[in-house]
Amino acid sequence: MIKKYRIIDYDFSLVVMVIALTIIGIMAINSAEPSFRNKQIAGLVMGIVLMVFISILDYLFIIKLYFVFYILNVVILALVLSPLGSSTNGAQRWINLFGVTFQPSEAAKILLILFYAQFIMKYKDKIKNFGFVVICVGLLAIPLGLVYKQPDLSTCIMLLLIFSTIMFVSGISWKIVVAVLSVAVPTVFFVIYSAVQGESSFLHDYQRRRILAWLHPEDYANSDAYQTLNSMMAIGSGQLYGKGYNTNEISSVLNSGFISESQTDFIFAVIGEEFGFVGACLVIVLIMVIAMKCFMIAMRAGNRAGEIIAAGVGAWIGFQGLLNIGVATGVMPNTGLPLPFVSYGLTSLLSIYMGVGFVLNVRLQSHKQ
Repeated sequence: MIKKYRIIDYDFSLVVMVIALTIIGIMAINSAEPSFRNKQIAGLVMGIVLMVFISILDYLFIIKLYFVFYILNVVILALVLSPLGSSTNGAQRWINLFGVTFQPSEAAKILLILFYAQFIMKYKDKIKNFGFVVICVGLLAIPLGLVYKQPDLSTCIMLLLIFSTIMFVSGISWKIVVAVLSVAVPTVFFVIYSAVQGESSFLHDYQRRRILAWLHPEDYANSDAYQTLNSMMAIGSGQLYGKGYNTNEISSVLNSGFISESQTDFIFAVIGEEFGFVGACLVIVLIMVIAMKCFMIAMRAGNRAGEIIAAGVGAWIGFQGLLNIGVATGVMPNTGLPLPFVSYGLTSLLSIYMGVGFVLNVRLQSHKQ
């Protein structure tokens, strides 16, 4: 299970970038809500331990438990909707077990990546078969439906993006890709149209309001667009170099209390205000380079499972980073997704560190082929 590797093959540059991004996040969290800082530091330490441990294992051995991962995923997502689940702001997305609270929908991302890595590699000769693609979609439908029931549309979108990347990397037929895009693109416009019309059977009222607040923020300045508008104001006020770390300026949007939950969904606003355009660009570059490194490792993987794991984690980091930053800058409707490695949240942090650990292991094994 634990294999021997050459230290020279270890991707230390990826590790350094991941830790650097997390440290930036801890600094921003300390400014936003100092009481969460120590927990995030503990999460960083646990994350590094998990990442290093997983990186020296044999991922081909671990993913043989793929159906165990799938069943575990479904069970913990179902528990969220049981009496064990806890809710905040009208959404039931957490489980409290033995005094420990965690968010199964974050763990679902890495569990589904590991499941599909082995499942698709086992039946790789059938990947161009439309029936097999339907089976893959069907297996996704159960956890996706459980996440949607929480309700958590933003995580559903992320799971679909990760799944789409996995299927594309696996080599599905271009005809299927074109067919999916021909349905997906009009569906997005239909959802927006339904929200504008005021009636939708598949959108919750808060989801419809978020879309409208994105399209017409001036009409929702004191309600659904309040956070986004203040986030944009904070980022803009940072100018080139920012107002300084943990600034006590009275003019600070953060210090004035205009951004709630600034340690999670809107952590990028804190970085923009305190570290300015330079700091914000540094975070964006780190996220994009980390995602690109994952895709490069996927291209050099020695087998299909390694390709899927590395590409899936890369899509997770890249797409989620873009969505979070897009919300903070008003480019995207409010989604409620954390910024990878940066936002506060132990489940999210540990899950993504586990993902990076598997990517590191894929790279190490690619050198042994």
